[in-house]
Amino acid sequence: MTPRRRSAGRGFPAARLVLILPLLLTPGACNRAAPVSELTLDWEPVAELNAGLPRAIRVFAGYRDDLPLRAWYVRVRPGPGLAIDIVASPDDDGRESVGEFADRLGATVAINGGYFRMDLDPARHVGLLYVDGEMIETAFEALRRGEQRYHTARAALGFTAAGRPDVAWSVSRNDSLFTVSRPPGNRENEPAPRPDYTGALHWPVVDALAAGPALIADGEIDITVDEEVFFGSSIPDVHPRTAAGVTRQGDLILMVVDGRQPASRGVNLAELADLMRSAGCVEALNLDGGGSSTLVVNGRLVNRPAGGTYQREVMSAITVVLAPGVGNTDP
Repeated sequence: MTPRRRSAGRGFPAARLVLILPLLLTPGACNRAAPVSELTLDWEPVAELNAGLPRAIRVFAGYRDDLPLRAWYVRVRPGPGLAIDIVASPDDDGRESVGEFADRLGATVAINGGYFRMDLDPARHVGLLYVDGEMIETAFEALRRGEQRYHTARAALGFTAAGRPDVAWSVSRNDSLFTVSRPPGNRENEPAPRPDYTGALHWPVVDALAAGPALIADGEIDITVDEEVFFGSSIPDVHPRTAAGVTRQGDLILMVVDGRQPASRGVNLAELADLMRSAGCVEALNLDGGGSSTLVVNGRLVNRPAGGTYQREVMSAITVVLAPGVGNTDP
């Protein structure tokens, strides 16, 4: 997260308590593979994909047969001719596959977004979902774990009107979004005091979605599992993963890591943070993972979601669309 200045003139009142249902992790067996102290991959450009892309979009792949592990990331440099958006499914059930998002929107790049309730019809986003300035789902103010209530601010990815990405701990009030310098200092069975958000800053984004936890903040690995109230869930364990981040130059990084298959075991949050830092991120957050982790580039499914080619339907996605008149290849 970029450093947040405190402002006396533009603040956020004390949060109203909202109780929500516990976080649901998308189904799938939890891989208990032994963690790696510092995970590194030799990232290589994917020539067959990059040949059909403008230079503002590059795809990289990393492999390690000893773990085993397979991962990919897309680096997107915002600028003229690229529209980078967070999108929500308009279908009656609130879900569609990443490939369907890409086909419907003509997206050159599409990747799955935030957590959602699969057991509801239509689906409901778990935490903040803000699309084209419309609040589809508000940010969490508090969660209940057992008999205790925990105020929190979960990590979110946002885009300005110019397509510039940002990662922040976000809170919402009515139709406005705000960022805070840190989430409350929760620990399991030790809720933090109710926060004072009078120093929260307006977040000038037109799209945003929350997932979490944060992985990297201000250039340092900073995994806020407890603060964002992910304790007691399987989120920190080894899974297929999707993550998003921002480089020091302002490029967007979108990453998928395959898991639950013989060729790739998946990663835990600490390993995912290592991978995002190795891709150049100074800010990053974990997105929905498991069987939802899907990356599509130029109509091609790049990874193998949960070991196959079936794409789970999801509620939200991050897309990169080339503006009219901009080709998929460099001149």
